[in-house]
Amino acid sequence: MITALYPGTFDPLHNGHLDIAHRSAQLFDRLIVAIYDRPSKHLMFDAEERVALFAEAVQGWANVTVQAYSGLTVAFAREVGAKVMVRGLRAVSDFEYEYQIALTNKQLAPDIEFCSLMTSQAHSFLSSSILKEVALLGGDISHMCPPHVAAALHRRAAARTAGEGKVNL
Repeated sequence: MITALYPGTFDPLHNGHLDIAHRSAQLFDRLIVAIYDRPSKHLMFDAEERVALFAEAVQGWANVTVQAYSGLTVAFAREVGAKVMVRGLRAVSDFEYEYQIALTNKQLAPDIEFCSLMTSQAHSFLSSSILKEVALLGGDISHMCPPHVAAALHRRAAARTAGEGKVNL
């Protein structure tokens, strides 16, 4: 049985992430979506919220679980018995970063393989940053993420606008 780990911040989850998760779940016996709880970037949702949003999106996917983690991703992969780490690629610019990360992780954990999947063309423009910005500016994000994620983004945008008198990331 091969367990794969799909790590990321997922702040928030979008359809490109779901595309990679769905395809990974078809390739591997078990997929763990690993949500990093302390990235070095400004977050819109805390780890608990991000886990809940992703878990709702994959509800009913029998071989997929979602959990938060901290520390080195390869250490978490070993902890959960993952033999493969999956990452998505949108564009050539992603390749350089992902290649560097994969080589670093391979140095740290030679026993873990790395698999990059190309995001489907329909989602190649998507990033969490773009999704947040469009949502915060009142744009239509219904085609970019699941409905429950869009609702959470719109609630957060409304709260930020009401609380600060302006919208910012």
